[in-house]
Amino acid sequence: MARNWEEFLVEKVLLLAAISSIIIILLIIGFVIQQGLPAMEQVGPLNFIFGMDWSPSYDIYGVFPMIVGSLGMMALALIFAVPLSIFGAIFLAEVAPKTMRRILKPTIQTLAGIPSVIYGFFGLIVLVPFMRIHFGGSGFSMLTASIILTVMVLPTILSISEDALRSIPLEYKEASLALGATHWQTIKNVIFPAALPGIVTGIILGMGRAIGETMAVIMVAGNTPIIPGSILEPARALTSNIALEMGYALGLHYNALFATGIVLLMMIIVLLVVTNYINYKRKVTVGGGYL
Repeated sequence: MARNWEEFLVEKVLLLAAISSIIIILLIIGFVIQQGLPAMEQVGPLNFIFGMDWSPSYDIYGVFPMIVGSLGMMALALIFAVPLSIFGAIFLAEVAPKTMRRILKPTIQTLAGIPSVIYGFFGLIVLVPFMRIHFGGSGFSMLTASIILTVMVLPTILSISEDALRSIPLEYKEASLALGATHWQTIKNVIFPAALPGIVTGIILGMGRAIGETMAVIMVAGNTPIIPGSILEPARALTSNIALEMGYALGLHYNALFATGIVLLMMIIVLLVVTNYINYKRKVTVGGGYL
């Protein structure tokens, strides 16, 4: 009887914690929307989202250059980080000796815990001068910020991908090897496809961190509110726009920064929905059912 009461109590506490988390998230989203709507209404949603100029002094607010900057930095970071993370995860899960794995795994996890300002400071002192000397310009650019973001999201994607690969039942591997497949063929045709949903989850989390990062991006991206002509030119992200100007914003400018947050939320939601839909369609397609 006591055990039943304990299980009931634990169940209700966990339910309450889950509901509380959802309520807190909804309250935050509601507050951001409530503060940002006045700017959206006055400027116009389309003018705000697709406007090319951001000039608070003249009450001109257009965030399209920042949308391009955020998506560009995120895309470049994922292009660099995803292959490195997947190959690194395969190495740790299937190739690396146990001794090496015991050394590399904690090292990679430590990278995920380093504050973003440290990454930004490293980029400012080391990477920016390197880019300036070898590629020209000021060194502050979308590419510089993307390289920093790559290092920041790589531990997340790699760790989750490795866990996904190691969670595949050993019977899958044994059956493939018994049929005459090589180790690499087993990884490529059996283990990796089975672990792909977990790998996609890691990529989604990495994508969220890349598009939501602020401090490191502020320090190395250049923060120019115009559409960059190339990846070697400065750019400004939506998060950087909020952080740089919130300290002195008043009136419509203040509301416009919250409206920037609304646009950022919309972008993240759309990206998550699209990514999860692609992952869902793939799972349904393979074998006519879920993996």
